[in-house]
Amino acid sequence: MPEPLAQPTPLRFSTVDRLSAVSAAAWDALFPGDYPFARHRFLSALEQHACVTPHNGWAPRHLLAHGPDGQLLGAMPLYLKAHSYGEFVFDFAWAEASHRRQRPYYPKLLSAIPFTPSTGPRIGARDPQVATALVEALRRSVDTLDASSAHALFVEPVQIGAFDEAEWMQRQDLQFHWFNQGYQSFADFAAAFVSDKRKKMLRERRRIEEAGLRFEIRRGNELGEAEWMQVYSLYANTYEERGQAPYLTPDFLLDYGRDTDTPVRLILCFDGAQLVAVALTLLAGDTLYGRHWGAADRYHSLHFECCYYQGIELCIREGLARFDAGTQGEHKLARGFVPVLTRSLHRLNDRPLADAVHQHLARERLLVAARQQQLMHHIPYRSTTHLPA
Repeated sequence: MPEPLAQPTPLRFSTVDRLSAVSAAAWDALFPGDYPFARHRFLSALEQHACVTPHNGWAPRHLLAHGPDGQLLGAMPLYLKAHSYGEFVFDFAWAEASHRRQRPYYPKLLSAIPFTPSTGPRIGARDPQVATALVEALRRSVDTLDASSAHALFVEPVQIGAFDEAEWMQRQDLQFHWFNQGYQSFADFAAAFVSDKRKKMLRERRRIEEAGLRFEIRRGNELGEAEWMQVYSLYANTYEERGQAPYLTPDFLLDYGRDTDTPVRLILCFDGAQLVAVALTLLAGDTLYGRHWGAADRYHSLHFECCYYQGIELCIREGLARFDAGTQGEHKLARGFVPVLTRSLHRLNDRPLADAVHQHLARERLLVAARQQQLMHHIPYRSTTHLPA
């Protein structure tokens, strides 16, 4: 693990178009082990199994910082994007405005976890000087690669300071997370609700029982290939219903999901012997991350049970502190999730467009903060004293 630099040290920057060219041990030493999406195993598997490729608009350009002796001191997952899909921080209006000005918006540089709207580290560096230098190198890369802009999505709050406020614009939005308040059981959790909200939640759970559905939670490496292909079919069905191609490939799930140390936990729903729904989650550190789901048929309240209540039960049983169930969804509020801020950073080379976006984001941040406060008045808990906002 690199030691913090006692004084400024000359750095050499480079980019790689495949993460397999970087030592897994050196990369992982720069990122926390309890955040699975920045780990070498996850990101390299996405590349290896054609989830992210130049052909589908995700060209890897991972940014590296080396010390004088060649030691890897900093890293940033980075992609040259040909579109804005799979990001969950929507800048389509910016792209349209740029094209109206006859200024191409794509390609753009993106520091993010593909298809994963989860707050976490976007800079791997033990020393703040290296982190700041990486952000500056990212800025220079925009010109080197003839890109329109640079973006860092779902950045954890402690890393915001590495981005120069004079050059990077902050965008905020809301997600809904569940926080464990030391609950001993789901009944204990339900007891924290006001009466009418508790009754509605328990009624949803009874509908699942009355439908005769049952659930199993299994590690990814406990499923065989045929079972995983059933999971993939359910996952892909969610995208096909919307007329979209699924982001993840079968080979990715078979490889990453079946790894010996995989963080994948599958919430499987059966109607009799038939698998009818699945929620794909990852468990790492003190957090459960809900990522994808799919169902073969429509059952009343199944989405709430499979994607929320079963995950909450898992968190309580395992003593986890938080359930990050994914992006958007104010309907999560009634199920015990609370609104939390997400933060992204943006730098546009087109000055007039950047000025317009800057003004828009200043207004948007005020609206988001007001919306968060408003939503906190509608959460179902009898007391909000210990709930983070």
